[in-house]
Amino acid sequence: MKKLDDIDLQILTTLFNDADITNKDLASQIGIAPSTCLERVKRLKSNGVINGSFIDVNYRTIGGNIQAMAAIVLQPYSEEIVNALRDDLISRPEIISMFHMGGAFDFYIHMSVKDTEHLRRFVFEAITSRDEVTNVETSLVFEHSRSPIIPNFSE
Repeated sequence: MKKLDDIDLQILTTLFNDADITNKDLASQIGIAPSTCLERVKRLKSNGVINGSFIDVNYRTIGGNIQAMAAIVLQPYSEEIVNALRDDLISRPEIISMFHMGGAFDFYIHMSVKDTEHLRRFVFEAITSRDEVTNVETSLVFEHSRSPIIPNFSE
């Protein structure tokens, strides 16, 4: 893959902060022709630099009054067990994101639920009921922030 130049990084930074921006406005902000901008975005997508675009949902507005993180330990631990847990949980509407980890915990899951009873039921029914889950530590999320800055590893 070709090394990213300053224009590519400007495109990424702008899209990172506003994935809904039109190609025309993106090109204008960066100071390039819309056709050039469109080709660069297509190249960034085809090279796997851009994997998709997402919206930032305010979960409270749709009934998700509580966010929590659960740290999970699996035993036995195998690729089959890890994949099965991931595939099962990621399809649940409570799950915001999942992290398969190395270290003391095998997974961290970020979830949104209606209330404490919903959280309790979800943890019992979807997580601790599984034979391979040996430990779960659940913590409430008071605030979740996303960095507005895209990392620059080219320096």
